[in-house]
Amino acid sequence: MRVAVLGIDLGKNNCSVVGLEADGRAVLRRRLHREGVVKLAAGLAPCVMAMEACCGAHHLGRLLRSMGHEVRLMSPEYVRPYVQAQKNDERDAEAIAEAATRPTMRFVELKSAEQLDIQSLHRVRDRLVGERTALINQLRAILLERGFAAPQGRRKLERALALLLDETGETLALLSTRVRTLVIEMRTEWADLDRRIDAFDAEFAARVKADDSARRLVTIPGIGVLNATALVAAIGNAASFARARDLAAWLGLVPRQATTGGKPRLLGINKRGNKYLRKLLIHGARSAIPMLLASSTPLGSWLRRLAARVHKNVAVVALANKLARIVWAVLHTRQPFHAGVIATAG
Repeated sequence: MRVAVLGIDLGKNNCSVVGLEADGRAVLRRRLHREGVVKLAAGLAPCVMAMEACCGAHHLGRLLRSMGHEVRLMSPEYVRPYVQAQKNDERDAEAIAEAATRPTMRFVELKSAEQLDIQSLHRVRDRLVGERTALINQLRAILLERGFAAPQGRRKLERALALLLDETGETLALLSTRVRTLVIEMRTEWADLDRRIDAFDAEFAARVKADDSARRLVTIPGIGVLNATALVAAIGNAASFARARDLAAWLGLVPRQATTGGKPRLLGINKRGNKYLRKLLIHGARSAIPMLLASSTPLGSWLRRLAARVHKNVAVVALANKLARIVWAVLHTRQPFHAGVIATAG
């Protein structure tokens, strides 16, 4: 028995594995614990180890690669068409092995432990930001029920709360004693979330200083420490993308096209890929627009021509698409961004 491709359907505790010979015939079918998969791989000659890019895949992939195997990770949506008949774990493993042999299959780059660490920090920070937003919305609703229409904006609300909770203020009578205590507690919780989020931001800033790729990325307008660390953690040196357009498409920033009367017409972006990175790039583009519109650089000239004929939000997304292409060029060439040139890589 000579296994050429081993398809592994990962589970929380148990995994199904299917081994294929070079001619595609299944010669091995087992259900093992995660530790059993490592032991099985240790007894096999170097071959292709195929898995879906899901939780735990990168850690197991690094272990298998250290044994001399070739690890291929794939998006689950690309594996789904190869599942035969009724779906189960064994058929999923066989579909994974089959998909890994396709010459046109797109594979996910194996991430290092450091990249996964940074992604974990970003996920926790994003959760804290969501909790803070929910807390602020709930606080605003509580005050509105008492006749106090809090102003929009986090900083404006902070100043309004300071006036509302002032012992000598005229608005003190709007709140009962219990609700006033509740608002104070929520304000304290809000301050704690601010402190924890600021600690993450400081850590990301320190990581940018220590990473060459991230330092080059922050030279791009609209790319700050959050964007730079998240992009480096997700795509590394961009080697898995052959063109700048491939990276923009992976981020879901490439517009869809339709043909009307024989003429192509651009529609909205496809919104595929990494939602978090796309959100960061769009927010970064929105913050960079005022500065770029006032600049005399080629990027500023392009943006002014675009802003004169499209809606502002369309210009923001178009700039985010442009930033994604510039990110690819900076990572690919390992050179910082220069404002006097515009990235033209396809």
